[in-house]
Amino acid sequence: MKQADLGLNLSVKRTRKRRFLDEMNAVVPWADLVALIAPYAPEAGRRGRQPFAVEAMLRIHFMQQWFTLSDPAMEEALHDVPLYREFAGLDNWHTRLPDESTILRFRHLLEQHKLAEQMFKLINELLIAKGLLLKAGTAVDATLIAAPSSTKNKDNARDAQMRSSKKGNNWYFGMKTHIGVDADSGLTHSVRGTAGNVHDIVEANALLHGEESNAFGDSAFQGADKRADAKESVTWHVAMKPGQRKALD
Repeated sequence: MKQADLGLNLSVKRTRKRRFLDEMNAVVPWADLVALIAPYAPEAGRRGRQPFAVEAMLRIHFMQQWFTLSDPAMEEALHDVPLYREFAGLDNWHTRLPDESTILRFRHLLEQHKLAEQMFKLINELLIAKGLLLKAGTAVDATLIAAPSSTKNKDNARDAQMRSSKKGNNWYFGMKTHIGVDADSGLTHSVRGTAGNVHDIVEANALLHGEESNAFGDSAFQGADKRADAKESVTWHVAMKPGQRKALD
């Protein structure tokens, strides 16, 4: 039974979060993604607690990424926020909700079978087919994902994938995400993760899909066209260094 059935849904304002989820509900190819994941998902049995629908768990997984929620925080949000339950299709009052362990197992399922990469590829193929993702140019950039310097792995040692790096006058510890986006639409077509101390230029050419003629980057990408993995068919347009800009009239 939905809240609307009992007349308890008193909100009439379309909040930014509701508008965003409505847009995602319309544009994400849910059926295609579910078909990709379903062969690896646990099947319903005759007895015991039945697994949640793949689409419900996928929608929860996406909300975690969109709103930066941990597994425990996502579990609590499902109980606290009717909008989240509605988006996941779990807004029936008699429906049980996934706990943090269930949410964690679903993410591990995606990681174990490398389904995130396949989903990313599938979405890009659909965008290209609809003419929303062009191939003439790519803009590249990188961002640091900071972590507490005390972060340890299961062996009580520093995570080997995390390193310290300097940006400006500040030091950061963690990892780095390198992203390539369509220069026209801004849609992401490539993502690579590295330790935080890997320079942006190292991953520059790996972010290109190979069919563009132009690539764009900030001053950190100066020299990308001279590296061994540079593509002759791509012309790099790289911003001037800050010090050089200050020297101009």
